[in-house]
Amino acid sequence: MSATNPPPDHGMARPDPHRQRAVLVVDDDRVGRESLAEAVAEMGHRVLDAPDAATALAILDREHVDLVLTDLRMPDMDGLDLLSHVRRRDSRIFVLLITAFATVRTAVEAMKRGAINYIMKPIDLDRLRAHLDAAFSAQDLLLENISLRQRIEHLSSTPELVGHSAAMKRVFDLIGQVADTESIILIRGESGTGKELVANAIHRRSGRAGGPFVKVNCAALSESLLESELFGHEEGAYTGAIRQRRGRFELADHGTLFLDEVSELAAATQAKLLRVLQGYEFERLGGSETIKVDVRVIAATNADLEERVRTGTFRQDLYFRLNVVPIQLPALRERTEDIPLLVHTFIRRYAARNRKDVDEISPDALQRLMGQSWPGNVRELENCVERMVVTSNKRMLDVDNLPAEMISLRKPDTRSFPVGLTLKQIEERAIRETLAATGGSRKEAAKVLDIGLRTLHRKIEEYGIARLRRPSR
Repeated sequence: MSATNPPPDHGMARPDPHRQRAVLVVDDDRVGRESLAEAVAEMGHRVLDAPDAATALAILDREHVDLVLTDLRMPDMDGLDLLSHVRRRDSRIFVLLITAFATVRTAVEAMKRGAINYIMKPIDLDRLRAHLDAAFSAQDLLLENISLRQRIEHLSSTPELVGHSAAMKRVFDLIGQVADTESIILIRGESGTGKELVANAIHRRSGRAGGPFVKVNCAALSESLLESELFGHEEGAYTGAIRQRRGRFELADHGTLFLDEVSELAAATQAKLLRVLQGYEFERLGGSETIKVDVRVIAATNADLEERVRTGTFRQDLYFRLNVVPIQLPALRERTEDIPLLVHTFIRRYAARNRKDVDEISPDALQRLMGQSWPGNVRELENCVERMVVTSNKRMLDVDNLPAEMISLRKPDTRSFPVGLTLKQIEERAIRETLAATGGSRKEAAKVLDIGLRTLHRKIEEYGIARLRRPSR
Protein backbone atom coordinates (compact mmCIF):
# COMPACT_ATOMS: atom_id res chain seq x y z
CA MET A 1 0.00 0.00 0.00
CA SER A 2 1.43 3.37 -0.99
CA ALA A 3 1.73 6.25 1.44
CA THR A 4 -1.09 8.10 -0.36
CA ASN A 5 -3.62 5.34 0.28
CA PRO A 6 -5.59 5.41 3.56
CA PRO A 7 -5.08 2.48 5.91
CA PRO A 8 -7.84 -0.10 5.99
CA ASP A 9 -10.65 0.72 8.39
CA HIS A 10 -10.17 -1.63 11.36
CA GLY A 11 -13.36 -0.58 13.08
CA MET A 12 -11.52 0.51 16.23
CA ALA A 13 -13.27 3.81 16.84
CA ARG A 14 -15.32 2.40 19.67
CA PRO A 15 -13.37 0.00 21.94
CA ASP A 16 -15.23 -2.98 23.35
CA PRO A 17 -13.34 -4.83 26.10
CA HIS A 18 -15.45 -7.97 25.52
CA ARG A 19 -14.77 -8.41 21.84
CA GLN A 20 -12.39 -11.06 20.57
CA ARG A 21 -8.97 -9.63 19.68
CA ALA A 22 -7.22 -10.38 16.40
CA VAL A 23 -3.51 -11.22 16.73
CA LEU A 24 -1.20 -11.64 13.75
CA VAL A 25 1.76 -13.96 14.51
CA VAL A 26 4.78 -13.42 12.22
CA ASP A 27 7.74 -15.82 12.26
CA ASP A 28 9.76 -17.48 9.51
CA ASP A 29 10.13 -20.62 11.65
CA ARG A 30 7.05 -22.72 10.83
CA VAL A 31 7.13 -24.89 13.95
CA GLY A 32 7.64 -21.93 16.28
CA ARG A 33 4.96 -19.89 14.47
CA GLU A 34 2.33 -22.63 14.63
CA SER A 35 3.10 -23.38 18.28
CA LEU A 36 2.82 -19.70 19.23
CA ALA A 37 -0.39 -19.25 17.20
CA GLU A 38 -1.98 -22.21 18.97
CA ALA A 39 -1.04 -20.80 22.39
CA VAL A 40 -2.48 -17.37 21.56
CA ALA A 41 -5.70 -18.97 20.25
CA GLU A 42 -6.07 -20.90 23.51
CA MET A 43 -5.96 -17.53 25.32
CA GLY A 44 -9.22 -16.66 23.54
CA HIS A 45 -7.92 -14.54 20.66
CA ARG A 46 -8.52 -14.83 16.91
CA VAL A 47 -5.19 -15.70 15.31
CA LEU A 48 -3.74 -15.09 11.86
CA ASP A 49 -0.21 -16.01 10.91
CA ALA A 50 2.43 -15.11 8.32
CA PRO A 51 5.84 -16.62 7.47
CA ASP A 52 7.42 -13.25 6.62
CA ALA A 53 6.92 -9.49 6.80
CA ALA A 54 5.66 -9.12 3.21
CA THR A 55 2.87 -11.64 3.82
CA ALA A 56 2.05 -9.91 7.11
CA LEU A 57 1.64 -6.54 5.36
CA ALA A 58 -0.62 -8.13 2.73
CA ILE A 59 -2.80 -9.55 5.51
CA LEU A 60 -3.04 -6.11 7.13
CA ASP A 61 -4.37 -4.74 3.83
CA ARG A 62 -7.44 -6.95 3.98
CA GLU A 63 -7.94 -8.06 7.58
CA HIS A 64 -8.78 -6.41 10.87
CA VAL A 65 -5.81 -6.85 13.25
CA ASP A 66 -5.43 -5.53 16.80
CA LEU A 67 -1.87 -6.63 17.55
CA VAL A 68 1.12 -7.96 15.61
CA LEU A 69 3.32 -10.46 17.48
CA THR A 70 6.49 -10.69 15.41
CA ASP A 71 9.88 -12.33 15.61
CA LEU A 72 12.83 -9.93 15.47
CA ARG A 73 15.14 -11.82 13.13
CA MET A 74 13.61 -12.72 9.76
CA PRO A 75 14.98 -12.73 6.20
CA ASP A 76 14.32 -9.82 3.80
CA MET A 77 12.65 -7.60 6.44
CA ASP A 78 13.27 -7.95 10.17
CA GLY A 79 10.84 -7.32 13.00
CA LEU A 80 11.97 -3.74 13.59
CA ASP A 81 11.37 -2.76 9.96
CA LEU A 82 7.98 -4.52 10.02
CA LEU A 83 7.19 -2.57 13.20
CA SER A 84 7.93 0.72 11.41
CA HIS A 85 5.70 -0.22 8.46
CA VAL A 86 2.82 -1.23 10.71
CA ARG A 87 2.97 1.94 12.81
CA ARG A 88 3.07 4.14 9.71
CA ARG A 89 0.00 2.38 8.32
CA ASP A 90 -2.12 2.52 11.45
CA SER A 91 -0.91 3.67 14.86
CA ARG A 92 -3.87 1.89 16.48
CA ILE A 93 -2.30 -1.52 15.74
CA PHE A 94 0.09 -2.49 18.54
CA VAL A 95 3.29 -4.48 17.95
CA LEU A 96 4.94 -6.87 20.41
CA LEU A 97 8.45 -8.06 19.43
CA ILE A 98 9.87 -11.53 20.14
CA THR A 99 13.63 -11.94 20.33
CA ALA A 100 16.26 -14.37 21.52
CA PHE A 101 18.88 -11.63 21.35
CA ALA A 102 17.54 -8.86 23.58
CA THR A 103 19.95 -6.05 24.29
CA VAL A 104 19.53 -2.56 25.66
CA ARG A 105 20.10 -1.18 22.17
CA THR A 106 17.40 -3.46 20.70
CA ALA A 107 14.92 -2.52 23.40
CA VAL A 108 15.54 1.20 22.98
CA GLU A 109 15.23 0.97 19.20
CA ALA A 110 12.01 -1.05 19.46
CA MET A 111 10.42 1.49 21.80
CA LYS A 112 11.57 4.40 19.61
CA ARG A 113 9.80 2.82 16.64
CA GLY A 114 6.61 2.34 18.62
CA ALA A 115 6.63 -1.21 19.98
CA ILE A 116 4.35 -1.75 22.96
CA ASN A 117 6.99 -4.09 24.48
CA TYR A 118 9.21 -7.07 23.68
CA ILE A 119 9.41 -10.60 25.05
CA MET A 120 12.37 -12.97 25.26
CA LYS A 121 12.66 -16.48 23.84
CA PRO A 122 11.99 -19.12 25.04
CA ILE A 123 8.53 -17.68 25.58
CA ASP A 124 6.91 -18.08 28.98
CA LEU A 125 3.17 -18.33 28.27
CA ASP A 126 2.12 -16.66 31.52
CA ARG A 127 4.40 -13.76 30.70
CA LEU A 128 3.03 -13.64 27.15
CA ARG A 129 -0.54 -13.54 28.47
CA ALA A 130 0.40 -10.67 30.80
CA HIS A 131 2.01 -8.76 27.90
CA LEU A 132 -1.08 -9.24 25.72
CA ASP A 133 -3.48 -8.21 28.47
CA ALA A 134 -1.44 -5.09 29.18
CA ALA A 135 -1.24 -4.26 25.47
CA PHE A 136 -5.00 -4.58 24.95
CA SER A 137 -5.75 -2.49 28.05
CA ALA A 138 -3.45 0.25 26.73
CA GLN A 139 -5.05 -0.08 23.30
CA ASP A 140 -8.56 0.35 24.74
CA LEU A 141 -7.45 3.52 26.49
CA LEU A 142 -5.92 4.85 23.28
CA LEU A 143 -9.04 4.09 21.25
CA GLU A 144 -11.28 5.64 23.88
CA ASN A 145 -9.21 8.83 23.68
CA ILE A 146 -9.36 8.80 19.88
CA SER A 147 -13.13 8.29 19.99
CA LEU A 148 -13.57 11.14 22.47
CA ARG A 149 -11.37 13.48 20.44
CA GLN A 150 -13.22 12.63 17.22
CA ARG A 151 -16.54 13.24 18.94
CA ILE A 152 -15.41 16.63 20.23
CA GLU A 153 -14.10 17.59 16.77
CA HIS A 154 -17.34 16.35 15.22
CA LEU A 155 -19.46 18.38 17.62
CA SER A 156 -17.43 21.53 17.02
CA SER A 157 -17.33 21.23 13.22
CA THR A 158 -20.86 20.06 12.38
CA PRO A 159 -23.23 22.92 11.54
CA GLU A 160 -26.18 23.02 13.90
CA LEU A 161 -29.76 23.11 12.74
CA VAL A 162 -30.98 26.68 13.02
CA GLY A 163 -34.52 27.94 13.48
CA HIS A 164 -37.05 29.21 15.96
CA SER A 165 -40.19 28.95 13.85
CA ALA A 166 -43.05 26.72 14.97
CA ALA A 167 -42.29 24.32 12.11
CA MET A 168 -38.66 23.89 13.18
CA LYS A 169 -39.60 23.58 16.85
CA ARG A 170 -41.73 20.58 15.88
CA VAL A 171 -38.71 19.09 14.10
CA PHE A 172 -36.46 19.67 17.12
CA ASP A 173 -39.02 18.08 19.44
CA LEU A 174 -39.25 15.01 17.21
CA ILE A 175 -35.46 14.69 17.04
CA GLY A 176 -35.33 14.70 20.84
CA GLN A 177 -38.03 12.04 21.06
CA VAL A 178 -36.52 9.57 18.57
CA ALA A 179 -32.76 10.15 18.85
CA ASP A 180 -32.06 7.58 21.55
CA THR A 181 -34.31 4.88 20.07
CA GLU A 182 -33.33 2.23 17.54
CA SER A 183 -36.21 2.92 15.14
CA ILE A 184 -35.62 3.60 11.45
CA ILE A 185 -36.17 7.26 10.58
CA LEU A 186 -37.37 8.59 7.22
CA ILE A 187 -36.53 12.27 6.70
CA ARG A 188 -38.53 13.98 3.97
CA GLY A 189 -38.23 17.40 2.44
CA GLU A 190 -37.17 19.35 -0.61
CA SER A 191 -33.53 19.51 -1.68
CA GLY A 192 -31.54 21.90 0.46
CA THR A 193 -33.79 21.76 3.53
CA GLY A 194 -31.14 20.10 5.71
CA LYS A 195 -32.03 16.40 5.73
CA GLU A 196 -28.43 15.34 6.35
CA LEU A 197 -28.15 17.82 9.23
CA VAL A 198 -31.19 16.25 10.85
CA ALA A 199 -29.73 12.76 10.43
CA ASN A 200 -26.47 13.97 11.92
CA ALA A 201 -28.29 15.59 14.85
CA ILE A 202 -30.16 12.35 15.57
CA HIS A 203 -26.89 10.38 15.52
CA ARG A 204 -25.09 12.85 17.79
CA ARG A 205 -27.89 12.77 20.36
CA SER A 206 -28.14 8.98 20.36
CA GLY A 207 -26.31 6.28 22.29
CA ARG A 208 -24.40 5.62 19.06
CA ALA A 209 -22.73 9.03 19.03
CA GLY A 210 -19.33 7.46 19.74
CA GLY A 211 -19.70 5.21 16.71
CA PRO A 212 -19.41 6.07 13.03
CA PHE A 213 -21.87 8.17 11.03
CA VAL A 214 -21.66 6.72 7.52
CA LYS A 215 -23.34 8.36 4.52
CA VAL A 216 -24.20 7.04 1.09
CA ASN A 217 -25.99 8.88 -1.73
CA CYS A 218 -28.20 6.30 -3.41
CA ALA A 219 -28.63 8.49 -6.50
CA ALA A 220 -24.92 8.97 -7.15
CA LEU A 221 -23.98 5.41 -8.18
CA SER A 222 -25.12 2.84 -10.71
CA GLU A 223 -27.08 -0.18 -9.48
CA SER A 224 -24.08 -2.55 -9.50
CA LEU A 225 -21.73 -0.09 -7.82
CA LEU A 226 -24.31 0.88 -5.21
CA GLU A 227 -24.84 -2.74 -4.16
CA SER A 228 -21.08 -3.16 -3.72
CA GLU A 229 -20.94 0.17 -1.87
CA LEU A 230 -23.66 -0.90 0.56
CA PHE A 231 -22.73 -4.53 1.16
CA GLY A 232 -19.08 -4.81 0.10
CA HIS A 233 -17.52 -7.41 -2.17
CA GLU A 234 -15.05 -10.25 -2.14
CA GLU A 235 -11.90 -10.36 -4.23
CA GLY A 236 -12.82 -11.34 -7.79
CA ALA A 237 -16.56 -10.71 -7.31
CA TYR A 238 -16.54 -8.74 -10.57
CA THR A 239 -14.04 -7.27 -13.01
CA GLY A 240 -11.95 -4.75 -11.12
CA ALA A 241 -12.61 -6.23 -7.67
CA ILE A 242 -8.93 -6.85 -6.97
CA ARG A 243 -9.34 -7.16 -3.21
CA GLN A 244 -11.98 -7.65 -0.56
CA ARG A 245 -13.84 -4.49 0.41
CA ARG A 246 -16.17 -3.82 3.30
CA GLY A 247 -19.43 -2.05 2.47
CA ARG A 248 -21.11 0.87 4.19
CA PHE A 249 -23.24 -1.40 6.38
CA GLU A 250 -20.07 -2.95 7.85
CA LEU A 251 -18.36 0.43 8.20
CA ALA A 252 -21.39 1.72 10.12
CA ASP A 253 -21.34 -1.14 12.64
CA HIS A 254 -22.24 0.19 16.13
CA GLY A 255 -23.13 3.51 14.51
CA THR A 256 -25.59 5.08 12.07
CA LEU A 257 -26.02 4.58 8.32
CA PHE A 258 -27.58 7.50 6.43
CA LEU A 259 -29.19 6.49 3.11
CA ASP A 260 -29.73 9.72 1.21
CA GLU A 261 -32.04 9.81 -1.84
CA VAL A 262 -33.30 6.32 -0.94
CA SER A 263 -36.09 6.72 -3.49
CA GLU A 264 -33.54 6.25 -6.29
CA LEU A 265 -32.70 2.63 -5.43
CA ALA A 266 -33.15 0.14 -8.26
CA ALA A 267 -35.71 -2.64 -7.77
CA ALA A 268 -33.11 -5.36 -7.11
CA THR A 269 -31.30 -3.23 -4.55
CA GLN A 270 -34.62 -2.38 -2.88
CA ALA A 271 -35.28 -6.09 -2.41
CA LYS A 272 -31.84 -6.74 -0.93
CA LEU A 273 -32.08 -3.71 1.37
CA LEU A 274 -35.45 -4.89 2.66
CA ARG A 275 -33.97 -8.29 3.50
CA VAL A 276 -31.07 -6.68 5.34
CA LEU A 277 -33.36 -4.38 7.34
CA GLN A 278 -35.32 -7.39 8.56
CA GLY A 279 -32.31 -9.03 10.26
CA TYR A 280 -29.29 -6.78 9.72
CA GLU A 281 -27.31 -9.57 8.13
CA PHE A 282 -26.09 -10.02 4.55
CA GLU A 283 -23.35 -11.46 2.34
CA ARG A 284 -20.79 -9.44 0.43
CA LEU A 285 -21.00 -9.60 -3.36
CA GLY A 286 -19.30 -12.80 -4.47
CA GLY A 287 -19.21 -14.15 -0.91
CA SER A 288 -21.06 -16.79 1.09
CA GLU A 289 -20.18 -15.71 4.65
CA THR A 290 -23.14 -14.18 6.50
CA ILE A 291 -22.17 -10.89 8.15
CA LYS A 292 -24.25 -9.49 10.99
CA VAL A 293 -24.09 -5.81 11.93
CA ASP A 294 -25.51 -3.53 14.62
CA VAL A 295 -26.60 -0.46 12.65
CA ARG A 296 -29.25 2.24 13.03
CA VAL A 297 -30.62 3.29 9.63
CA ILE A 298 -31.80 6.79 8.74
CA ALA A 299 -33.14 7.33 5.22
CA ALA A 300 -33.98 10.53 3.38
CA THR A 301 -35.80 11.51 0.20
CA ASN A 302 -37.22 14.53 -1.59
CA ALA A 303 -39.49 12.36 -3.72
CA ASP A 304 -43.16 11.50 -3.29
CA LEU A 305 -42.71 7.91 -2.12
CA GLU A 306 -46.45 7.27 -1.91
CA GLU A 307 -46.79 8.14 -5.60
CA ARG A 308 -43.85 5.88 -6.44
CA VAL A 309 -45.47 3.04 -4.52
CA ARG A 310 -48.69 3.60 -6.51
CA THR A 311 -46.79 3.53 -9.82
CA GLY A 312 -44.81 0.44 -8.79
CA THR A 313 -41.34 2.03 -8.89
CA PHE A 314 -40.85 1.69 -5.13
CA ARG A 315 -41.66 -1.40 -3.11
CA GLN A 316 -44.57 -0.97 -0.73
CA ASP A 317 -43.06 -3.31 1.88
CA LEU A 318 -39.78 -1.35 1.85
CA TYR A 319 -41.74 1.90 2.15
CA PHE A 320 -43.49 0.61 5.27
CA ARG A 321 -40.16 -0.64 6.68
CA LEU A 322 -38.49 2.76 6.20
CA ASN A 323 -41.44 4.94 7.18
CA VAL A 324 -41.44 3.92 10.87
CA VAL A 325 -40.82 7.44 12.16
CA PRO A 326 -41.25 10.12 9.45
CA ILE A 327 -39.79 13.60 9.92
CA GLN A 328 -41.01 16.25 7.46
CA LEU A 329 -38.73 19.25 6.96
CA PRO A 330 -40.42 22.50 5.94
CA ALA A 331 -39.25 24.44 2.89
CA LEU A 332 -37.55 27.75 3.66
CA ARG A 333 -40.44 29.69 2.10
CA GLU A 334 -42.67 28.10 4.76
CA ARG A 335 -40.53 29.44 7.62
CA THR A 336 -39.34 32.85 6.47
CA GLU A 337 -39.19 34.02 10.10
CA ASP A 338 -36.04 31.83 10.42
CA ILE A 339 -34.19 33.68 7.65
CA PRO A 340 -32.69 36.44 9.86
CA LEU A 341 -31.29 33.84 12.28
CA LEU A 342 -29.94 31.76 9.40
CA VAL A 343 -28.39 34.80 7.73
CA HIS A 344 -26.55 35.91 10.87
CA THR A 345 -25.37 32.34 11.49
CA PHE A 346 -23.95 32.13 7.97
CA ILE A 347 -22.35 35.59 8.24
CA ARG A 348 -20.45 34.53 11.38
CA ARG A 349 -19.44 31.21 9.85
CA TYR A 350 -18.10 32.55 6.56
CA ALA A 351 -16.56 35.69 8.00
CA ALA A 352 -14.50 33.52 10.35
CA ARG A 353 -13.66 30.99 7.65
CA ASN A 354 -12.53 33.66 5.17
CA ARG A 355 -10.97 36.04 7.72
CA LYS A 356 -13.37 38.84 6.78
CA ASP A 357 -14.36 41.66 9.12
CA VAL A 358 -18.09 41.28 8.44
CA ASP A 359 -20.63 40.96 11.23
CA GLU A 360 -23.83 42.77 10.20
CA ILE A 361 -26.37 43.11 7.43
CA SER A 362 -28.51 46.15 6.68
CA PRO A 363 -32.28 45.94 7.24
CA ASP A 364 -32.91 46.65 3.55
CA ALA A 365 -30.63 43.81 2.41
CA LEU A 366 -32.14 41.42 4.95
CA GLN A 367 -35.63 42.37 3.79
CA ARG A 368 -34.66 41.52 0.22
CA LEU A 369 -33.41 38.11 1.34
CA MET A 370 -36.64 37.47 3.23
CA GLY A 371 -38.66 38.31 0.13
CA GLN A 372 -37.10 35.62 -2.06
CA SER A 373 -38.79 32.29 -2.75
CA TRP A 374 -35.55 30.25 -2.29
CA PRO A 375 -36.31 27.18 -4.43
CA GLY A 376 -32.95 25.76 -3.28
CA ASN A 377 -33.98 26.32 0.35
CA VAL A 378 -31.39 26.75 3.13
CA ARG A 379 -28.54 25.56 0.91
CA GLU A 380 -29.28 28.30 -1.64
CA LEU A 381 -29.52 30.94 1.10
CA GLU A 382 -26.23 29.77 2.61
CA ASN A 383 -24.45 29.97 -0.74
CA CYS A 384 -25.86 33.45 -1.29
CA VAL A 385 -24.67 34.73 2.11
CA GLU A 386 -21.25 33.14 1.63
CA ARG A 387 -20.87 34.96 -1.70
CA MET A 388 -21.93 38.24 -0.10
CA VAL A 389 -19.41 37.87 2.73
CA VAL A 390 -16.54 36.88 0.45
CA THR A 391 -17.11 39.78 -1.97
CA SER A 392 -17.74 42.43 0.70
CA ASN A 393 -15.16 45.05 1.70
CA LYS A 394 -17.36 46.55 4.42
CA ARG A 395 -18.28 45.47 7.92
CA MET A 396 -22.00 45.60 7.12
CA LEU A 397 -23.48 43.73 4.19
CA ASP A 398 -25.78 45.96 2.17
CA VAL A 399 -28.00 45.84 -0.89
CA ASP A 400 -25.05 46.27 -3.23
CA ASN A 401 -23.63 42.97 -1.94
CA LEU A 402 -26.72 41.08 -3.06
CA PRO A 403 -26.69 39.05 -6.29
CA ALA A 404 -27.65 41.22 -9.26
CA GLU A 405 -31.07 39.63 -9.67
CA MET A 406 -32.03 40.67 -6.13
CA ILE A 407 -30.94 44.32 -6.41
CA SER A 408 -33.68 45.34 -8.82
CA LEU A 409 -36.48 45.65 -6.26
CA ARG A 410 -36.19 48.01 -3.32
CA LYS A 411 -38.81 46.05 -1.39
CA PRO A 412 -39.61 42.55 -2.56
CA ASP A 413 -43.32 42.08 -3.02
CA THR A 414 -45.66 39.52 -4.46
CA ARG A 415 -49.11 40.43 -5.73
CA SER A 416 -51.94 38.65 -7.50
CA PHE A 417 -54.38 40.09 -10.01
CA PRO A 418 -58.11 39.45 -9.67
CA VAL A 419 -59.83 37.40 -12.33
CA GLY A 420 -61.67 39.51 -14.93
CA LEU A 421 -59.00 42.11 -15.75
CA THR A 422 -58.09 42.60 -19.38
CA LEU A 423 -54.49 42.14 -20.49
CA LYS A 424 -54.14 45.92 -20.86
CA GLN A 425 -55.42 46.46 -17.34
CA ILE A 426 -52.98 43.84 -15.98
CA GLU A 427 -50.13 45.50 -17.88
CA GLU A 428 -51.01 48.93 -16.52
CA ARG A 429 -51.24 47.63 -12.97
CA ALA A 430 -47.94 45.75 -13.29
CA ILE A 431 -46.16 48.92 -14.45
CA ARG A 432 -47.72 51.06 -11.71
CA GLU A 433 -46.80 48.65 -8.90
CA THR A 434 -43.30 47.96 -10.21
CA LEU A 435 -42.60 51.70 -10.35
CA ALA A 436 -43.87 52.03 -6.79
CA ALA A 437 -41.66 49.13 -5.65
CA THR A 438 -38.57 50.67 -7.29
CA GLY A 439 -39.24 54.09 -5.78
CA GLY A 440 -40.06 55.60 -9.17
CA SER A 441 -36.85 54.42 -10.84
CA ARG A 442 -37.80 53.78 -14.46
CA LYS A 443 -34.47 52.12 -15.19
CA GLU A 444 -34.94 49.55 -12.41
CA ALA A 445 -38.59 49.04 -13.33
CA ALA A 446 -37.70 48.34 -16.97
CA LYS A 447 -35.16 45.75 -15.81
CA VAL A 448 -37.70 44.03 -13.56
CA LEU A 449 -40.40 44.07 -16.25
CA ASP A 450 -37.87 42.84 -18.82
CA ILE A 451 -38.73 45.53 -21.36
CA GLY A 452 -36.72 48.31 -22.96
CA LEU A 453 -36.53 51.71 -21.24
CA ARG A 454 -38.02 53.47 -24.29
CA THR A 455 -40.91 50.97 -24.31
CA LEU A 456 -41.53 51.70 -20.63
CA HIS A 457 -41.56 55.46 -21.28
CA ARG A 458 -44.14 54.95 -24.03
CA LYS A 459 -46.33 52.76 -21.79
CA ILE A 460 -46.14 55.32 -18.96
CA GLU A 461 -47.38 58.05 -21.33
CA GLU A 462 -50.04 55.70 -22.76
CA TYR A 463 -51.50 54.90 -19.32
CA GLY A 464 -50.93 58.33 -17.83
CA ILE A 465 -48.95 56.76 -15.00
CA ALA A 466 -46.54 59.68 -14.69
CA ARG A 467 -49.25 61.75 -13.01
CA LEU A 468 -49.72 59.15 -10.23
CA ARG A 469 -47.64 59.15 -7.03
CA ARG A 470 -48.48 55.66 -5.83
CA PRO A 471 -49.85 52.46 -7.34
CA SER A 472 -53.55 51.82 -7.29
CA ARG A 473 -54.80 49.19 -4.85
